[in-house]
Amino acid sequence: MKFKVWEKISSTEIFQNDYWSYRVDDFRLDSSLLGKYHYVHTPGSTMIIPKANDGKFILVEQFRYLNQKNSIELPCGGVKPNLSYEENAHKELREETGYDSYHLKYIGEFSPFTGAADEICKVFLADNLYLNPLAPDKTEEFKIHFLTYDEINDLISSNIIWDGLTLAAWALFDKHKGNLNV
Repeated sequence: MKFKVWEKISSTEIFQNDYWSYRVDDFRLDSSLLGKYHYVHTPGSTMIIPKANDGKFILVEQFRYLNQKNSIELPCGGVKPNLSYEENAHKELREETGYDSYHLKYIGEFSPFTGAADEICKVFLADNLYLNPLAPDKTEEFKIHFLTYDEINDLISSNIIWDGLTLAAWALFDKHKGNLNV
């Protein structure tokens, strides 16, 4: 089946901050249908699955303001200006866990909020870790968790890990772990 392609006529930025912008596009679906599409634009994000040298995985716990509760997550962050996805992954890993990686491997990508944001989150496996801390943003503080594969799956099953980006990245990892020699 061939779907109709939406034609962007114009795009207006309504609001912008350091992380994303709110935009409204005028679009045409065919000769008779014109419309407006509201969405969040971002330069993308990176999520890292850090595998420590002992085989455990590093997750971070932090307070999530919008949900008013703590969340255990894989390290993640929006792509900063002038950084590639890979460079951003190294930066986020250092800020959130205090580690960096000699070996970063791309394993897939997903859209965290299709229909409301144009963000693409690229997921990387990081191993061969070494200490190389970088100070986190002023609004961030983290508790580090070293967890086995089974412990992570148990926390997902018990809904203790509830962050959607972490769930999506872990599903990508789980699907490809045999090819990653993990």
